[in-house]
Amino acid sequence: MPSASTLTERLRRLAPEAIAFGIIGAGNTLLYLAIYYVSMPIGPVKASVLATVITTTLAYVANRYWTYRHHTRTALRREYTLFFGFNLVGMLIQSGLTYLGKYGFGFSEHDDKMALLALTTFGIGLATLFRFWAYRTFVFLKPPVDGHEGAIADLDATAGLAELSAVDEPGSVASLDLR
Repeated sequence: MPSASTLTERLRRLAPEAIAFGIIGAGNTLLYLAIYYVSMPIGPVKASVLATVITTTLAYVANRYWTYRHHTRTALRREYTLFFGFNLVGMLIQSGLTYLGKYGFGFSEHDDKMALLALTTFGIGLATLFRFWAYRTFVFLKPPVDGHEGAIADLDATAGLAELSAVDEPGSVASLDLR
């Protein structure tokens, strides 16, 4: 069992990341709810999906360049694909609760807007916890303690392919003369 000082130190290191994630999440949640509310006439589930797709891209950029700026960068395609994939799972969590409200509890987007918003907000909370865990575990890799960032890229097939397809630069693999 970790000691109280170890736990305190872990929380102290996690706090700036959690705060930045929370600020981005709060801003995106407000934007999400605005998009969701305005587009609800197309149907609450479709509105939820639309709002998620728009805010996911904004969240990726903000998290990559602020929350996880000190983490090892791997190929953009790898990061965004994982980020979007985990956001799809998050979307299923929050849209699933919207679906439950609409079709399970019989809420109407015309008569029960506030109940649907409340249920969706609860879903956002659950999805946020999932996303925070997934991003820091799988998407934005922690820098190795020994400084061998290249070792992570070597283990990542997508990053390796991205390096091989990079523009022909002096010293790059693509510029080697293999005659």
